[in-house]
Amino acid sequence: MLDRWNHQGTFAENYVRALAAAAGLLIYRPEPDLDGVDLGFRYPGRSGLVSSPTVEVQVKSWSKPQVSGGELVYDGLDAAQYNKLVDGPFVVPRFLVIVIVPPDSDSYTRIDTDGLLLRRLAYFHGFDGATPLREPARRRGPRIRVPVGNVLTVPSLRRLVHACAAPDNPRCLQAS
Repeated sequence: MLDRWNHQGTFAENYVRALAAAAGLLIYRPEPDLDGVDLGFRYPGRSGLVSSPTVEVQVKSWSKPQVSGGELVYDGLDAAQYNKLVDGPFVVPRFLVIVIVPPDSDSYTRIDTDGLLLRRLAYFHGFDGATPLREPARRRGPRIRVPVGNVLTVPSLRRLVHACAAPDNPRCLQAS
């Protein structure tokens, strides 16, 4: 059996994969993992002006979330991880996805007569306007505040992927 941290992280990644599969997106995993990206999601076709719009995410799991003022207060990125999400511009937009999991791994899922329930929720955070750390040797990255309204769902994941199709979206580099 996996140790607690690997078990929690594996569940979180597969939670996000399940959402992407339900959204009808292609899922890829960059290998080797050198660039701070755990998973990528691509729409298999044309959306507006763009073919195959894509986003990439770093997935983190969290079993003891802290909430303040309607925001998750996350301190789980180190400086190098933070910079890999922030220090663009990137051709493919990057997001942090935080999956809140129960503290007890036996509670990650529940089966009932209506199907399988994955517990609890995933949240996403973009880094528009964020500044990279110039002292990446520091142990911790900055505190990340994620609005509790940024729940990652099938529709919200589709919106993130299709956002590049908008010609005025600065997150996506458009050919001129």
